[in-house]
Amino acid sequence: MFSRREFLMAATATSALLGSGMAGGWSRLMAQQGLSEDTLLSMEPKGNVTLVHITDIHAQLKPLYFREPSINLGIGDVNGLPPHVTGADFLKLYDIEPGSRDAYALTSEDFVSLAKTYGRMGGMDRVATIIKRIRSERGADNCLLLDGGDTWQGSYTANKTLGEDMITVMNALEPDAMTGHWEFTYGTDRVQEVIDALPFAFLGSNIYDNEWDEPAFEAWKMFERGGSKIAVIGQAFPYTPIANPRWMIPGWSFGIREEDIAKHVEEARSEGAEVVVLLSHNGFDVDRKLASRVDGIDVVLTGHTHDALPEPVIVNGTLVIASGSNGKFVSRVDLDVKDGKVVGYGYRLIPVFSDVITPDADMAALIDEVRAPFEDELSRKIGTTESLLYRRGNFNGTFDDLICQALLEERDAQISLSPGFRWGTSLLPAQDITVEDLHNACAMTYPAAYRSQISGQTIKDILEDVGDNLFNKDPYYQQGGDMVRVGGMGYTIDPNKEIGERISGMTLLATGEAIDPAKDYTVAGWASVNEDTEGPAIWDVVENHLSKHPTVKLPDNQSVKVVG
Repeated sequence: MFSRREFLMAATATSALLGSGMAGGWSRLMAQQGLSEDTLLSMEPKGNVTLVHITDIHAQLKPLYFREPSINLGIGDVNGLPPHVTGADFLKLYDIEPGSRDAYALTSEDFVSLAKTYGRMGGMDRVATIIKRIRSERGADNCLLLDGGDTWQGSYTANKTLGEDMITVMNALEPDAMTGHWEFTYGTDRVQEVIDALPFAFLGSNIYDNEWDEPAFEAWKMFERGGSKIAVIGQAFPYTPIANPRWMIPGWSFGIREEDIAKHVEEARSEGAEVVVLLSHNGFDVDRKLASRVDGIDVVLTGHTHDALPEPVIVNGTLVIASGSNGKFVSRVDLDVKDGKVVGYGYRLIPVFSDVITPDADMAALIDEVRAPFEDELSRKIGTTESLLYRRGNFNGTFDDLICQALLEERDAQISLSPGFRWGTSLLPAQDITVEDLHNACAMTYPAAYRSQISGQTIKDILEDVGDNLFNKDPYYQQGGDMVRVGGMGYTIDPNKEIGERISGMTLLATGEAIDPAKDYTVAGWASVNEDTEGPAIWDVVENHLSKHPTVKLPDNQSVKVVG
């Protein structure tokens, strides 16, 4: 009997995620080539410096399923540009064969069928194998490992340990620098305690101390690799105190601070930097705009919006690299640095197929160690799903449909709201739902499920505000999440309109009546950024719901109509 790993290595006909250097082309290995660890990791070396990038892991230590979005709309000038290309259009753009493992890794096309063929992705023990191999091949003194943030949050064990499980694992990988976003939801004291003890640099050029109006963290750091000087500037998520509770980090302010980045680029160049890297958690479209406006950045390693692209997007001579999320991918960027500047590059987006890549034994043991106190609870079954459960998508995700149903029933509400977070793993039909699976979708430090009386006008205002965060034509005003999910109501949205005009046709599904702006409705939701929000934790709400409805079978959600 073949194992899945042996089967894939021996018989899977696939292409390889292999960039073609300065030409920027998307090439594939010969069809019918067997999938192996060497196939996934091999890359013709280029130049003298290698950047290794991981981002948006969201505390996922073990292999997982994660469905990429079927809808990722681009507004204004970025309409139709990567990453706002999905599904069959994505496959065509990058010349990827439908049904291949590249198609599975990078799109939602035929996801369930391909997931059964190619298996789970990610796992930090597999990531460790990839990083060790790159360092071995290129020489550790020629490599920089950079973590784009959203690393410590997003799982049961991370919540229970205040991120300590992920901190322990990441320290073992020996990164050179990181930046952050959801890390800050552990609060000022915990974040400062961890950063003070990190054996590598935490970079946040855009974080200021509110009292003294001066930088709160190291803005950038110079490294020497491959005989070249490389400056890494850190950029934390600029809207952290808006998208997440301000009261958790009252002493710090954030922002894009484009002028600060330009200043740091000049400082780095004046101190001899031959390569300037922006390690960013801005989100892809923000970084695309920033690269067009700030000269002198060679590479932007972007994060936050969870995009995975097999080629760099080149803006103003800057390579913008998107490395996906949840440990599904590791990016390798080789740079040829001569005469004080980058003269060539090679790029490889490495898919982390967990049945093919050999787990690193030391990392696997460490992961088991940090998870051991929680294993019984993590594996406890609380339901079964007949539907594909996923989150990622501009307007709805089935995992959030489940959460919205639970809020409606358990909190006796007419309307429910679930935030459009982009983190949260996927479950295939016929899979058990465990405590770990549930917490992968809702593990956070402000989980209270509120129940309030809210007017129809305020509900519309909420939808308009979130819609503007997502679809503002100016990327600098986008916060990078997806649209708030709704239960018990439907509406129509025109993303191309301006704030106040995008939302129409709001309807209470139970009665078919139009939502009355002057009438109050009972609304349940979770993850409010307001301090002292009261209510049970969202995971308790959903588990109680599953105890009454242990088999999940969700109807096709057609409550949101997208026009324009």
